[in-house]
Amino acid sequence: MNNIQAVYNGKFDLLNKIKISPLSRAYTFSDSVYEVIPFYNSKIIAFDKHILRLKNSCKALSITINIDVTSEEIMHLIKQCNFKDGYVYYQASRGVDDIRSHIYKDSIPVETFGYIVEHAFKSKTLKVMFSEDLRWQRCNIKSTSLLGNVLSMNDASHKGCDEVIMHKNDYITEGGASNIFFINNDCVYTPELSSNILPGITRELLIEKIKENGIRVEEGQYTLNDLINAKSIWLTSSTKGLAQVSEILDCKTSLEMDNQLFKKCEEIFKSNFLSRG
Repeated sequence: MNNIQAVYNGKFDLLNKIKISPLSRAYTFSDSVYEVIPFYNSKIIAFDKHILRLKNSCKALSITINIDVTSEEIMHLIKQCNFKDGYVYYQASRGVDDIRSHIYKDSIPVETFGYIVEHAFKSKTLKVMFSEDLRWQRCNIKSTSLLGNVLSMNDASHKGCDEVIMHKNDYITEGGASNIFFINNDCVYTPELSSNILPGITRELLIEKIKENGIRVEEGQYTLNDLINAKSIWLTSSTKGLAQVSEILDCKTSLEMDNQLFKKCEEIFKSNFLSRG
């Protein structure tokens, strides 16, 4: 981990050599947003969509960044790396305070930080558990304020699970770091976008491509029972791709791990975004 390439406020260096002030508002308040930009076979997946989401997240928090410079820094990290599959983590914070204060000064310079790591995009199955959604009410912003996710994901890990499926008032929202899809009656279902759900890029790409292939997709509000009775469930994210759920902790399900509609969705996604061709 000592040779991870990174960038901080426009200066490129090794990650372990970058020093960030303890008065960074990213550190003291999670007053920052982030993006994860995947690339496969040296090809960036949906670069423009990731950049637009980062721009929108910054706008929602009134953080002003030079999106062209940000794009160039991300591209430089990818072009200079010596591996073909991985992702860039990129973060923008409001800046560094003179002293910790809830009220920020408009004049402080924005702070940016990113790094690149190798990542293998491999299909895997997940054991999950249900968890009450503890997060703040603006989950549609990709903020670094992720304590609710952290608590839920670590609780799941301690119980032998890989991920969580969160819910509010019995209605499912999303995973701890992913969006949710499930199959019933030859239709693919996914929770509709709201302030409780991040507009996932992989979610968007998958919906677009499977619709093009004639697969019916419904977006709406769905309960825990809808999920328990599903024939197939999977989670999506920039680093997971499509990860099929094999078990829900303490729930009896009828999940079909060889479900043909899921396999078709998976193949459509892989052929469009995870192909060596």
